[in-house]
Amino acid sequence: MQVKINNLDFHVEVCGEGFPLLLLHGFTGDSSTWTPFCPIWGKHSRLIIPDIIGHGKTASPDEIKYYQMESVASDLIRLLDLLEIDQIDLLGYSMGGRLALTLAILYPERVRKLILESASPGLKTDEERMQRRMKDGELANFINEQGIKSFVDHWEAIPLFSTMGTLPSPVKKSIREQRLSNNTRGLANSLLGMGTGSQPSWWEKLFLLHCEVLLLTGDKDEKFCKIAEKMLQKMKKASWIVINQSGHAIHVEQKEKFGTIVSDFLSIKN
Repeated sequence: MQVKINNLDFHVEVCGEGFPLLLLHGFTGDSSTWTPFCPIWGKHSRLIIPDIIGHGKTASPDEIKYYQMESVASDLIRLLDLLEIDQIDLLGYSMGGRLALTLAILYPERVRKLILESASPGLKTDEERMQRRMKDGELANFINEQGIKSFVDHWEAIPLFSTMGTLPSPVKKSIREQRLSNNTRGLANSLLGMGTGSQPSWWEKLFLLHCEVLLLTGDKDEKFCKIAEKMLQKMKKASWIVINQSGHAIHVEQKEKFGTIVSDFLSIKN
Protein backbone atom coordinates (compact mmCIF):
# COMPACT_ATOMS: atom_id res chain seq x y z
CA MET A 1 0.00 0.00 0.00
CA GLN A 2 0.98 3.65 -0.45
CA VAL A 3 0.69 6.10 2.46
CA LYS A 4 1.43 9.81 2.69
CA ILE A 5 3.87 10.77 5.46
CA ASN A 6 5.49 14.18 5.82
CA ASN A 7 4.10 14.99 2.32
CA LEU A 8 6.03 12.05 0.87
CA ASP A 9 4.69 8.82 -0.60
CA PHE A 10 5.82 5.70 1.28
CA HIS A 11 5.33 2.16 0.00
CA VAL A 12 4.56 -0.36 2.74
CA GLU A 13 3.88 -4.10 2.60
CA VAL A 14 1.93 -5.78 5.41
CA CYS A 15 1.48 -9.50 6.05
CA GLY A 16 0.94 -11.97 8.89
CA GLU A 17 -0.82 -11.73 12.22
CA GLY A 18 0.36 -11.11 15.77
CA PHE A 19 2.52 -8.56 17.56
CA PRO A 20 3.78 -5.96 15.03
CA LEU A 21 7.30 -6.46 13.61
CA LEU A 22 8.78 -3.52 11.70
CA LEU A 23 11.41 -4.65 9.17
CA LEU A 24 14.04 -2.28 7.74
CA HIS A 25 16.11 -3.27 4.71
CA GLY A 26 19.66 -2.27 3.86
CA PHE A 27 21.13 0.23 1.39
CA THR A 28 20.09 -0.58 -2.22
CA GLY A 29 17.39 -2.95 -0.89
CA ASP A 30 13.63 -2.61 -0.62
CA SER A 31 10.68 -4.32 1.07
CA SER A 32 11.19 -7.46 -1.05
CA THR A 33 14.23 -8.17 1.17
CA TRP A 34 11.84 -9.47 3.82
CA THR A 35 8.85 -10.85 1.89
CA PRO A 36 10.37 -14.38 1.74
CA PHE A 37 10.03 -14.46 5.54
CA CYS A 38 6.29 -13.68 5.56
CA PRO A 39 5.30 -17.39 5.66
CA ILE A 40 7.66 -17.96 8.62
CA TRP A 41 7.41 -14.83 10.78
CA GLY A 42 3.84 -14.13 9.71
CA LYS A 43 2.73 -17.03 11.89
CA HIS A 44 3.62 -15.10 15.05
CA SER A 45 3.98 -11.46 13.93
CA ARG A 46 2.24 -8.83 11.86
CA LEU A 47 5.00 -7.74 9.50
CA ILE A 48 5.22 -4.03 8.61
CA ILE A 49 7.67 -3.71 5.70
CA PRO A 50 8.34 -0.25 4.26
CA ASP A 51 10.56 0.81 1.40
CA ILE A 52 12.90 3.24 3.17
CA ILE A 53 13.04 6.72 1.65
CA GLY A 54 15.11 6.78 -1.54
CA HIS A 55 14.49 3.09 -2.19
CA GLY A 56 11.96 0.97 -4.03
CA LYS A 57 8.55 2.57 -4.55
CA THR A 58 8.93 5.16 -1.78
CA ALA A 59 9.63 8.77 -2.74
CA SER A 60 13.15 9.99 -3.56
CA PRO A 61 13.00 13.75 -2.90
CA ASP A 62 15.77 16.17 -3.85
CA GLU A 63 16.21 17.66 -0.37
CA ILE A 64 18.78 15.86 1.77
CA LYS A 65 16.94 16.82 4.97
CA TYR A 66 14.34 14.12 4.32
CA TYR A 67 17.05 11.44 4.38
CA GLN A 68 18.65 12.40 7.69
CA MET A 69 18.51 9.51 10.10
CA GLU A 70 16.46 11.26 12.79
CA SER A 71 13.99 12.50 10.18
CA VAL A 72 13.50 9.02 8.71
CA ALA A 73 13.01 7.57 12.22
CA SER A 74 10.38 10.25 12.88
CA ASP A 75 8.59 9.33 9.64
CA LEU A 76 8.51 5.68 10.71
CA ILE A 77 6.89 6.70 13.99
CA ARG A 78 4.29 8.60 11.96
CA LEU A 79 3.72 5.42 9.96
CA LEU A 80 3.11 3.45 13.14
CA ASP A 81 0.72 6.13 14.37
CA LEU A 82 -1.13 6.00 11.06
CA LEU A 83 -1.46 2.23 11.43
CA GLU A 84 -2.54 2.71 15.08
CA ILE A 85 0.41 0.67 16.38
CA ASP A 86 1.71 1.66 19.82
CA GLN A 87 4.64 -0.73 20.21
CA ILE A 88 6.67 -2.93 17.88
CA ASP A 89 9.39 -5.48 17.61
CA LEU A 90 12.04 -4.06 15.31
CA LEU A 91 14.54 -5.70 12.96
CA GLY A 92 17.03 -3.83 10.79
CA TYR A 93 19.81 -4.94 8.44
CA SER A 94 22.97 -2.86 7.86
CA MET A 95 21.72 0.66 6.98
CA GLY A 96 18.30 -0.45 8.20
CA GLY A 97 19.97 -1.63 11.39
CA ARG A 98 21.45 1.81 12.00
CA LEU A 99 17.99 3.25 11.39
CA ALA A 100 16.42 0.71 13.75
CA LEU A 101 18.92 1.59 16.47
CA THR A 102 18.21 5.29 15.95
CA LEU A 103 14.49 4.70 16.34
CA ALA A 104 14.96 2.55 19.45
CA ILE A 105 17.15 5.18 21.12
CA LEU A 106 14.96 8.17 20.21
CA TYR A 107 11.62 6.43 20.86
CA PRO A 108 12.38 3.73 23.46
CA GLU A 109 8.77 3.38 24.57
CA ARG A 110 7.78 2.22 21.07
CA VAL A 111 10.16 -0.78 20.88
CA ARG A 112 9.61 -4.08 22.73
CA LYS A 113 12.45 -6.10 21.19
CA LEU A 114 15.27 -5.06 18.85
CA ILE A 115 17.18 -7.22 16.36
CA LEU A 116 20.23 -5.77 14.64
CA GLU A 117 21.68 -7.72 11.70
CA SER A 118 25.19 -6.63 10.69
CA ALA A 119 24.66 -3.14 12.08
CA SER A 120 26.64 -0.47 13.90
CA PRO A 121 25.96 2.56 16.13
CA GLY A 122 27.91 4.74 13.71
CA LEU A 123 31.44 6.14 13.96
CA LYS A 124 32.90 7.29 17.25
CA THR A 125 34.91 10.39 16.36
CA ASP A 126 34.34 13.59 14.38
CA GLU A 127 37.41 12.80 12.28
CA GLU A 128 36.08 9.37 11.34
CA ARG A 129 32.71 10.82 10.43
CA MET A 130 34.26 13.56 8.31
CA GLN A 131 36.38 11.07 6.38
CA ARG A 132 33.37 8.83 5.82
CA ARG A 133 31.22 11.75 4.63
CA MET A 134 33.87 12.55 2.05
CA LYS A 135 33.89 8.98 0.79
CA ASP A 136 30.09 8.80 0.72
CA GLY A 137 30.03 12.09 -1.17
CA GLU A 138 32.41 10.69 -3.76
CA LEU A 139 30.25 7.58 -4.10
CA ALA A 140 27.10 9.70 -4.45
CA ASN A 141 28.79 11.64 -7.25
CA PHE A 142 29.72 8.35 -8.89
CA ILE A 143 26.07 7.25 -8.83
CA ASN A 144 24.87 10.54 -10.30
CA GLU A 145 27.54 10.64 -13.00
CA GLN A 146 27.86 6.98 -13.98
CA GLY A 147 24.31 5.78 -13.44
CA ILE A 148 22.69 2.95 -11.52
CA LYS A 149 24.14 0.03 -13.50
CA SER A 150 27.76 1.13 -13.09
CA PHE A 151 27.15 1.74 -9.41
CA VAL A 152 25.56 -1.69 -8.85
CA ASP A 153 28.54 -3.28 -10.64
CA HIS A 154 30.82 -1.44 -8.23
CA TRP A 155 28.68 -2.18 -5.15
CA GLU A 156 28.51 -5.91 -5.83
CA ALA A 157 32.31 -6.06 -6.04
CA ILE A 158 33.13 -4.52 -2.64
CA PRO A 159 34.76 -6.88 -0.11
CA LEU A 160 31.78 -6.62 2.27
CA PHE A 161 29.72 -8.75 -0.12
CA SER A 162 32.44 -11.14 -1.30
CA THR A 163 30.81 -14.13 0.42
CA MET A 164 27.67 -13.67 -1.68
CA GLY A 165 29.58 -14.86 -4.71
CA THR A 166 28.82 -18.47 -3.77
CA LEU A 167 25.06 -17.97 -3.80
CA PRO A 168 23.06 -19.77 -6.52
CA SER A 169 22.88 -17.81 -9.78
CA PRO A 170 19.09 -17.26 -9.60
CA VAL A 171 19.45 -15.71 -6.14
CA LYS A 172 22.25 -13.39 -7.27
CA LYS A 173 20.25 -12.44 -10.35
CA SER A 174 17.19 -11.58 -8.26
CA ILE A 175 19.22 -9.40 -5.87
CA ARG A 176 20.89 -7.60 -8.77
CA GLU A 177 17.58 -6.91 -10.52
CA GLN A 178 16.14 -5.51 -7.31
CA ARG A 179 19.15 -3.22 -6.82
CA LEU A 180 18.88 -2.00 -10.41
CA SER A 181 15.22 -1.11 -9.83
CA ASN A 182 16.26 1.75 -7.53
CA ASN A 183 16.98 5.22 -8.92
CA THR A 184 20.14 7.29 -8.89
CA ARG A 185 18.75 10.26 -6.95
CA GLY A 186 17.37 8.10 -4.16
CA LEU A 187 20.55 6.10 -3.64
CA ALA A 188 22.86 9.11 -3.90
CA ASN A 189 20.81 11.13 -1.43
CA SER A 190 20.59 8.14 0.93
CA LEU A 191 24.37 8.07 1.08
CA LEU A 192 24.49 11.80 1.80
CA GLY A 193 21.71 11.81 4.38
CA MET A 194 21.80 8.37 5.99
CA GLY A 195 25.43 7.39 5.49
CA THR A 196 27.47 6.26 8.47
CA GLY A 197 29.38 9.54 8.45
CA SER A 198 26.22 11.66 8.44
CA GLN A 199 24.31 9.98 11.25
CA PRO A 200 24.87 10.68 14.95
CA SER A 201 27.16 8.34 16.83
CA TRP A 202 25.08 6.26 19.24
CA TRP A 203 27.98 4.53 21.01
CA GLU A 204 27.56 6.56 24.19
CA LYS A 205 23.76 6.10 24.14
CA LEU A 206 23.66 2.31 23.96
CA PHE A 207 23.30 2.03 27.74
CA LEU A 208 19.94 3.81 27.43
CA LEU A 209 18.37 0.84 25.66
CA HIS A 210 16.12 -1.04 28.08
CA CYS A 211 14.52 -3.38 25.55
CA GLU A 212 15.87 -6.83 24.86
CA VAL A 213 18.40 -6.69 22.00
CA LEU A 214 19.72 -9.44 19.73
CA LEU A 215 22.87 -8.79 17.69
CA LEU A 216 23.43 -11.02 14.65
CA THR A 217 26.63 -11.23 12.61
CA GLY A 218 28.13 -13.66 10.15
CA ASP A 219 31.36 -15.40 11.11
CA LYS A 220 33.00 -14.27 7.85
CA ASP A 221 32.14 -10.63 8.49
CA GLU A 222 35.08 -9.79 10.77
CA LYS A 223 34.45 -6.04 10.84
CA PHE A 224 30.89 -6.33 12.12
CA CYS A 225 31.75 -9.15 14.51
CA LYS A 226 34.21 -6.77 16.18
CA ILE A 227 31.58 -4.03 16.28
CA ALA A 228 29.00 -6.38 17.81
CA GLU A 229 31.47 -7.48 20.49
CA LYS A 230 32.00 -3.86 21.53
CA MET A 231 28.27 -3.08 21.41
CA LEU A 232 27.50 -6.04 23.63
CA GLN A 233 29.64 -4.58 26.40
CA LYS A 234 27.66 -1.34 26.44
CA MET A 235 24.09 -2.67 26.45
CA LYS A 236 22.12 -3.91 29.45
CA LYS A 237 19.91 -6.60 27.91
CA ALA A 238 21.73 -7.73 24.80
CA SER A 239 22.78 -11.09 23.41
CA TRP A 240 24.93 -11.87 20.36
CA ILE A 241 24.76 -14.77 17.94
CA VAL A 242 27.37 -15.45 15.26
CA ILE A 243 26.02 -17.42 12.30
CA ASN A 244 28.53 -19.80 10.72
CA GLN A 245 29.22 -19.84 7.00
CA SER A 246 27.85 -16.36 6.48
CA GLY A 247 29.05 -12.88 5.65
CA HIS A 248 27.26 -9.55 5.92
CA ALA A 249 23.87 -10.51 4.43
CA ILE A 250 22.91 -13.32 6.78
CA HIS A 251 19.25 -13.23 5.77
CA VAL A 252 20.30 -14.27 2.26
CA GLU A 253 23.38 -16.42 2.90
CA GLN A 254 21.83 -18.45 5.75
CA LYS A 255 18.12 -17.80 5.25
CA GLU A 256 16.74 -20.79 7.18
CA LYS A 257 18.99 -20.31 10.21
CA PHE A 258 18.29 -16.60 10.23
CA GLY A 259 14.54 -17.10 10.05
CA THR A 260 14.55 -19.60 12.90
CA ILE A 261 16.76 -17.47 15.16
CA VAL A 262 14.51 -14.45 14.70
CA SER A 263 11.35 -16.48 15.33
CA ASP A 264 12.82 -18.00 18.48
CA PHE A 265 13.89 -14.61 19.84
CA LEU A 266 10.51 -13.01 19.20
CA SER A 267 8.59 -15.94 20.62
CA ILE A 268 10.36 -15.91 23.97
CA LYS A 269 8.20 -14.28 26.63
CA ASN A 270 9.66 -11.33 28.49
